[in-house]
Amino acid sequence: MLPAELAFGTPRKLPKVKRLSGKVVVLDVAFAGLGGKAGFEKVTLPFITGLGPRLCAWVDHHDHDEHVRFVDDPRFVLRTKAQHGACPEMITPELVERMGPYETVVCHNDFDGLASAAKWMLGGEDPYAACDADAHAIDTRIGCPGPIGDRFDRALRGRPRDAGLQGLIVRHLYTQLSDDGLWQPIDEAAAELVPVERETRRAADGYRVYEPGVAFVNIVEGFSRTDRTALLLMGQERAAVSVVLDKNSVAVAAAFDSGFDFVKMLKMQGGMPTRISVPAARLGEVLGALGMDKSAQRACGVDV
Repeated sequence: MLPAELAFGTPRKLPKVKRLSGKVVVLDVAFAGLGGKAGFEKVTLPFITGLGPRLCAWVDHHDHDEHVRFVDDPRFVLRTKAQHGACPEMITPELVERMGPYETVVCHNDFDGLASAAKWMLGGEDPYAACDADAHAIDTRIGCPGPIGDRFDRALRGRPRDAGLQGLIVRHLYTQLSDDGLWQPIDEAAAELVPVERETRRAADGYRVYEPGVAFVNIVEGFSRTDRTALLLMGQERAAVSVVLDKNSVAVAAAFDSGFDFVKMLKMQGGMPTRISVPAARLGEVLGALGMDKSAQRACGVDV
């Protein structure tokens, strides 16, 4: 039994305020970085104001221009990705104690967020010895997580939208892996990643490299489900920057320590500097900002 209620969110899709009980802690949820219906003013700020004094703490490590609004509010512990590659490493017993009592934890629905939730509920204690290091490796894609972190990560990538699985993982982490029976459904979810990995490798065969060092692949048609994170990493094996175009979006990524800042390059409000996703309609803008000439852009399907 968890000591608090649990809810999951993403920067652009937060839970309804009225459904959250009592004092609320928000962990590893970035401020929304896009304008229009999914931006900070439309999504993040109404959530913060809606919670009002019920907001106990907001701890996050994603870059955003609006962090400056909350620099004098002690409830907000906001850092950049360069300062902290993952959120759990920010959570200490002293921080949990300072923020005080809470009834609900809202966390991002990836391993970084789930581990943060479990660590907070443990009063800042590690769910297992290498948990912080695993979260850092998984969230930055620098190095490799250990066998425990990899097991959790594969399950979440196998069923990325399964809230039941996410809750079970938080429970397993909170109980510090004491119930071996909880591994079975986690490993079953991880097994579902195998055909996705196969399709991802097939998609990666379509990468083409263009000057000045951009690997581009179009998966708009002809592919079933792929693992976009893995596909972007496969592109980075071919060039410094990888670009994946699907039906709805353009994803761009480079190594965490590459020095690229796609957020500034594309004049976005916030996000992870070395990995962004924008609507597919912005493909030409993205490729132009990356320095690709018109002939290369045409080869990628841009009408220039």
